[in-house]
This record gives sequence, structure tokens and C-alpha cells, in this order.
Amino acid sequence: MSADLPLEEPERGLSVASGPVAKDVSGARSPDVWERSFAPWDCYFAVVWVATVLFALAAESPGPGVRAAAAGLFALLVPWYVAAGRPLLCAQAYGERASVRYLVVLVGLFLPPAVLVGETRLATFALVPQCFMLLPVRHALTAVTVINIVPVAGWAALWRPDAHDVYYNSVFAAVTLVFSAVVGSWIIRIIEQSAGRAELVAELDASREAVSRLSAERGALAERERFAREIHDTLAQGFTSLLMLAQVVEAEIGTDDERARGHCALMARTARENLAEARALVAGGAPADLHDSSLPDAVRRLAARHAEQTGAGAAVEVTGTVRGLPAAVEVVVLRTCQEALANARRHAGPAADVALGLDYGTGLLRLRVRDTGRGFDPERPAAGYGLAGLRARAAEMGGEARVESAPGRGTTVTVRLPLEAAR
Repeated sequence: MSADLPLEEPERGLSVASGPVAKDVSGARSPDVWERSFAPWDCYFAVVWVATVLFALAAESPGPGVRAAAAGLFALLVPWYVAAGRPLLCAQAYGERASVRYLVVLVGLFLPPAVLVGETRLATFALVPQCFMLLPVRHALTAVTVINIVPVAGWAALWRPDAHDVYYNSVFAAVTLVFSAVVGSWIIRIIEQSAGRAELVAELDASREAVSRLSAERGALAERERFAREIHDTLAQGFTSLLMLAQVVEAEIGTDDERARGHCALMARTARENLAEARALVAGGAPADLHDSSLPDAVRRLAARHAEQTGAGAAVEVTGTVRGLPAAVEVVVLRTCQEALANARRHAGPAADVALGLDYGTGLLRLRVRDTGRGFDPERPAAGYGLAGLRARAAEMGGEARVESAPGRGTTVTVRLPLEAAR
């Protein structure tokens, strides 16, 4: 699989280059087979060269002197391969001028002994692969044709053998030419396909890493948003209540010490409740108000706390069959109550009564919080985080949250949660 073998270049050589490669389970790069060691190719070249020399020296014709001369000329291929060819093959110098120059000289050194002694043509098995390794397919096929055809033509012209020998050698040359072209082209297509698949694997790995990173970022963002909602609906509301009570106590000191002491006690209780909420938030457990308690009881406690802090009325009505619900549903309802009551304390006015309704339907849980305060225009952009967080909580459970209000007509917050979707 080679980075030098892009799919958009259909004519490629048998490059030993390496591009995007697979990785093992540890993440380490897994090299291509031909990258692990070049020794097998050196051994192959040496075996073919030795066999060719032995065949040439053992040939019946021409004479010993010519065979020895052909072997001597053929021996020049070894230093040229070691000095020029092997470094190019190891460097994967596909299509470079140095590669073309090397193959031109290599073929030039091969042709004289191949013309002198026909058995020398056995070396084509070592020369043809190098053509595909270093040249584009079209040029490699041209070089392979020269290596297979020219020696037979030169041998026939030089020695004038009988027709039977010419026919035999010509057929052998044609078969080796076709075999070289077919096998070389087929191997190139395999390598190109492997390179394409390697690129796809690399792209897939990159995509998986990107998806993993984006998922982690999205998860972190969702967790930050959840944490922000929890802090807003618990700790921030508790601190707001403490601030309001502190202002009330400051106004009552010296004029109504009894009420001031009562509000100080309320401040202490509110601080303890805020501390319990903080601990539950850090522990990741259920809200403190829901610990060992039912949802209606928790809502009643919120209403009683609101009435104690504001002095206004806070009625709770529970309809339907009360039953245990998924914790996530009860948390959404409780946080909605906290947000709605906090908004009533801040914006509705000191004398605004509040009515909370909790309806357990067959497949739907509905919460309704209505105050009789100042109201507001819901079409105007809200600067706070509370209403947006309230809607987000309901949407996460597959439900919806609606806020209905008008200046001077109070505010109604309604949340509907489908129980089957929540489960």
C-alpha cells in the first residue's frame, strides 16, 4: 500500500512505497510486507543470476569462449544492481530519472549476453519485476517487450539457427512477455486497490477519531449545561433566598426583633438545605428534597418554604393516582417547581399567591404553577437562564414546557412529560 500509488493515476508501477497503512490494536504502524526487509528480493535476484550463469555456461552452443564472454558480460549486472538499482528500489524512486537511467543501463548490459547465449534470457525473471517497480505501467510494458523480444531477434540474426529453434524461442519469448505483462499489471492493480483501501482505512480512522473527539466535546458540553441548570435551580436559588432574607432581617432589626430572629432561623435552614443540595449535586445523586420522600411531599415542602419566605399563599393540589416515577421525571418536575417559585419571588411581587397543581395521568404527568403577580410579556427576549433551562429539561424527557403570561395578569408555567418516553 503506497502513498505513491493514488487511485487517480491508473498506470502505476509495482512500487514498494508505503502510504496509509493499517495499525494494530496498540495503535502502532503496521508496515507493508516489502518494508520489513529487502533481503528476500536480494536473495531472489542472486538465485536468478546464479542460475542464469550456470545455464549459460552449460549450454550446448555456442562455443566455450563465447559462453564465458557472455557470462562475463552478464556479471556486470551485479555491481550495477548493487551500486545503482538496490538504492533506488529501497528509496522507492518510482518514475524518477535516476530509475529510468538505471533500467536503460540494466537492459543495455543484459542484451549482449542474451543475444550471444540464449539461456541467458532466464534473467528476465529478475529484470521484469524491477521494471514494474520503477516505471509507470505503459513504460514498464515497453521495457518488458524489449527484454523479451530483442534478445530472441538478435540471437536469431547472429547465429542463424534452424527454423525449429527460432520457432521454439519465439514462442517462449511471447509466452514470457504475455505472462510478465499480465502478472505485472495484475499485481499493480492489487497494490492500487490495497492503497485505496489503506486510504479509506486511514480516512475512517481519522473520521472515528473526529467523531470520538466531537462526541467527547458534546458530552462535556451537555454535562456543563446540565451542571449549570442544576446550580441555577438549586444553589443559585438558595443564595438568592438568603440574600432576600438578609435584606428583610436588616430592615427588621431594631423594629421587630422577633420577626428578625424568625427570619434568621429561616436563613439558617435555607443555608443547610443549600448545603444538602450542594452535596447531592457533587455526589450525582437525587436532589435532597427527593431523598426518602415522594414527589408530592417534596413539592409541598417547596410551597411551604416559599410561603414562609414571602408571606404569600402557596397552595398545592395533587390529582390522579400517586405512584413512583422514573427519577429523571421527578427531578424535572422538582426543578421546574423551584424555578417557577424563584421567578415568582423575584418578579411577581411580595403579595402574589402561588398555586401548584400536580396531575398524575395514565401516560402523562402534568405540572402547573400559577402566580397572581405582575406578569410579563413572553414575546420579549428573556435575559435569564431559568426559562431556557426549564424548556431544555422538559425536552430531554420528550415533553414540553409552556410559559403563559401577560403584564398585570400573572404567570402560568405548565410542563407535560410523557411517562412512556421517560422510561
